[in-house]
Amino acid sequence: MNEHDSERISGLLEADGMVPAASEEEADVIVLNTCCIRENADNRLYGALGNLKTLKSERPELQIAVGGCLAQKDRELIQKRAKHVDVVFGTHNVQNAVKLLKKSQNEGPVIEILEEIVEGDYEAFPSALPIRREVDHRAWMTIQIGCDNTCTYCIVPSVRGPELSRPFGQLLDEAKNFALQGVTEITLLGQNVNSYGRDLTKNLKRNNLSDFDIYQAGSLWANDENRRIKPLFGDLLKSIGSIEGIQRVRFISPHPKDLTLEIVDAMSTTGSVCEHLHLPLQSGSDSILSAMHRGYTGERFLTKVQQARSEIQDLSVTTDLIVGFPGETEDDFEDTLEVVAEASFDSAYTFIFSQRPGTAAAEMDSKFIDHDVAVRRYETLRHLVNRSALLKHKERIGRMEEVLVEGKSKKGTDLITARTRQNKVLHLESHAELKSGTYAQVEVTDATYNYLVGELREVIAVPTHRKRIPVMAEQSA
Repeated sequence: MNEHDSERISGLLEADGMVPAASEEEADVIVLNTCCIRENADNRLYGALGNLKTLKSERPELQIAVGGCLAQKDRELIQKRAKHVDVVFGTHNVQNAVKLLKKSQNEGPVIEILEEIVEGDYEAFPSALPIRREVDHRAWMTIQIGCDNTCTYCIVPSVRGPELSRPFGQLLDEAKNFALQGVTEITLLGQNVNSYGRDLTKNLKRNNLSDFDIYQAGSLWANDENRRIKPLFGDLLKSIGSIEGIQRVRFISPHPKDLTLEIVDAMSTTGSVCEHLHLPLQSGSDSILSAMHRGYTGERFLTKVQQARSEIQDLSVTTDLIVGFPGETEDDFEDTLEVVAEASFDSAYTFIFSQRPGTAAAEMDSKFIDHDVAVRRYETLRHLVNRSALLKHKERIGRMEEVLVEGKSKKGTDLITARTRQNKVLHLESHAELKSGTYAQVEVTDATYNYLVGELREVIAVPTHRKRIPVMAEQSA
């Protein structure tokens, strides 16, 4: 989501007449778009700002802006610690970035932090802004911002606000426009994508719907005789997945408690929706899950995974895991190992608990786990996850995979990186015809725990991209 926000900020700057700079030394404007999920992000921001201080002193006309979640959280503290910062803006006013930069040229340092997006202000959604995509064949779409959950370790609700869904029709229009540009893969973004639309249906649950109401919530819900308050994510998957030209639909991240059979059905019956489900477990201990306010048990999580795998053929399941949460005992950790082993994940992002000021878990200091203990648990869990991933990947050796070429591999100049429908990275020997955005059939010849190796068998489709020019309309005062 932060990368998508950065694309939109770049699009705004280009629409205002700027062009990308090759280096910080050549730039007239430098924007640091921040995240604050983990403590390391704070350190990286202030380290980067410290490095830019010399550049700013040599070139006072250089403008430095800080946006994103850390800006929303730290606010005036950023300019207090780094007086050379010109603009600080938060997560709810990305659309004002250019205006604030111009204001700072005339008035000096500017801070603008909005507490939340006003309902109905859809221009405040990143996806409503001009865009400069780094990749032509792939696009991200923000379908929802904010989060209504109260996970005790997570700062997202404080910096992104409550859940707010974009209109259903607006999303379909944007996806169709992407398809016309040659985009073939769309990833739907949200803090909790599978609760998308619940707020829309709550506002529209009445007998007589106008055309605008149908645009807001979609015709599938509007035409249902038993209209009720419910998420619309299943409807959205089916509708975007049926757009001509869109070959792959992905999404991140769903919440396990909101993964319904309706969503699983949409995934299994919509051919363009990829067979990959990233479902954050976080812990396998029921007591820790309760302390985290996750809203499910380890057993319930496993039931959801089993239901999804039984309905969606060749589904890969990945997850997020936290070790060392305050109060986690050895028995709690053993419970996590058991659930992870039974779930047999294809891969996992594994983290040691990070104290985030402003979260409920940060106040549980009397229950903090010794760092050495947390590191030991982390390594044990990582080995278990890697072993499961290796077994999953070895099972794919000898299979034919449809891959989407991403470009030159970071592992070597003679390799190309591609991605399977299950979101697995695959490396193969370089071929002149395999440009970024190409679809191909590849035979898997080898595997490690974090990638596959394959040989080209057939090119299925080559990319067709159209020139995109960011445009930003002038707004009257």
